[in-house]
Amino acid sequence: MDYVRAFIIGGIICALVQILMDNTKLMPGRIMVILVCLGTILGAVGIYEPFAKWAGAGATVPLLGFGNTLFKGVKEAVDKHGFIGVFEGGFKASAVGISAALIFGYIASFLFSPKMKK
Repeated sequence: MDYVRAFIIGGIICALVQILMDNTKLMPGRIMVILVCLGTILGAVGIYEPFAKWAGAGATVPLLGFGNTLFKGVKEAVDKHGFIGVFEGGFKASAVGISAALIFGYIASFLFSPKMKK
């Protein structure tokens, strides 16, 4: 049942984003920033954590989860190091995800040869 719930919640999030892309003139990059900021705000308010526990990977894998991860890292670093934690907490919390994206993107650049659209 957990897999089904994660699939449905992740699909709903993706469908809402697709509707936003289709019905507005927002570029995909801006929508991605909105999702990360929304995840951060939901984490700060305390709504995201119970939602993520209930929805599982359907909530943690999309960009909402990345925003929440950044928030948690910054919050822990600020509690530990004070103001300087604002600058280091997000990097420590998300280092694995960012590194994986860079490494797999680099590997994919060798496996595929992209072509420009005409």
